[in-house]
Amino acid sequence: MIDIKILRTNPELVEKTLKNKAVKWVDLNLIIDLDNKRIAVRQELDKLREKRNELSSIMPKNTQPDKKILDEAKKIKLKIQNLESELDLVETEFITLFKKIPNLPTDDTPVWYTEDENKIVFKWWDIPKFDFPIKNHAEIANLRGWLDKERASNVSWSRFAYLKWDLVRLQFALINWVMDTLWDRNVLSKIIKEKWINVSDKPFIPVLPPYMIKTALYDAMDRLEPKEDRYKIEGQDLWLQWSAEHVLWSMHANEIFDEKDMPIRYIWYATSFRWEAWTYWKDMEWIIRMHQFDKLEMESFSVAELSHDEHLFFSAIQEYMMQKLRLPYQKLQKCTFDIGKPNAKWSDIEAWLPWQNKYRETHTADYMTDYQSRRLQTRVRRNNWNLELVHTNDATAFACWRILVAIIENYQTVNGNVIIPEVLRPYMLWKDII
Repeated sequence: MIDIKILRTNPELVEKTLKNKAVKWVDLNLIIDLDNKRIAVRQELDKLREKRNELSSIMPKNTQPDKKILDEAKKIKLKIQNLESELDLVETEFITLFKKIPNLPTDDTPVWYTEDENKIVFKWWDIPKFDFPIKNHAEIANLRGWLDKERASNVSWSRFAYLKWDLVRLQFALINWVMDTLWDRNVLSKIIKEKWINVSDKPFIPVLPPYMIKTALYDAMDRLEPKEDRYKIEGQDLWLQWSAEHVLWSMHANEIFDEKDMPIRYIWYATSFRWEAWTYWKDMEWIIRMHQFDKLEMESFSVAELSHDEHLFFSAIQEYMMQKLRLPYQKLQKCTFDIGKPNAKWSDIEAWLPWQNKYRETHTADYMTDYQSRRLQTRVRRNNWNLELVHTNDATAFACWRILVAIIENYQTVNGNVIIPEVLRPYMLWKDII
């Protein structure tokens, strides 16, 4: 949720945000009118309550009060009750509509109005050349007995899968390598120095989170919608989490950090659940769009003035790890149309998939400023003892199955084996091929 002061002092900026994010479902004039109305009702209520207190102070304690004063007190009480009911209705309508206003984009976010206008800012590594007919990851995984979607469909439904044998070992090699990387201050310092980023080299705290979240906190995260893409636990006030950050930020709802402890960084490993109904016809034989998938996610809470650098740091970590895996990729700076409601800025990494002959998204890096912490009331006590809202960042370390797809397809051999990226071999008993 944006700062109410921005709506009141700079509605033109809010209107510009709605235009640049192509938001057509927000009636800004109605929201402003409702805000003015609730201010006026509150002011009238304050005056009536003050008058009620004055009458109460002049009423005799041990004798019958004057009828005129008593009648006036009753009228004021009734007016207060009516205005309180009116205020409740106005407040509810205002908050419902005010929450629909998206976060303000950063000044360096490109202003465009379709996702096709996202800007490619960097490409790394040459696209691999093969001297044999290439296979897609599903063909190779089925050939090696690493993937079983048919039995998973019998047990669960379509878009579920069993991963087996060396593919499971490879995923856990990836997890352990990421955890080691983000715990190593030497590696983090190297990334910071190479990119000239003004952030701490503080390591990431590894976390295994719960997979369920309450409705109120999901809504406060501004991630409950669209509900049809989420899994609800029937008969309970619980949802399966859609992505690891949803149970991360809400973990610190209504908490106050000390500035000396900032930034707070986490690396999460979690299984996420998405309905993905709108993509039902796509990628059915592969493991790219699944109802259940595993993610490694980076999160941080920081003070406002360092939060954008924190975003750049997360993006640099993503590139470092892709380069260590020697996977060809391109980096996209998303335009205002495509950065989403809570984001002030958003970049993507897309890995090259040889069989599809295209880049596919494997990473996102989201910069939210204080948009989510305002509703969560997650704050930091500064050295001057003032309380401020924290700023939040999240970024994919790896969407495990998607990066396995990229490894399988880019490292495939003529006989359907897969070469293990060198950086993962210490975690695979020094095997170099599977």
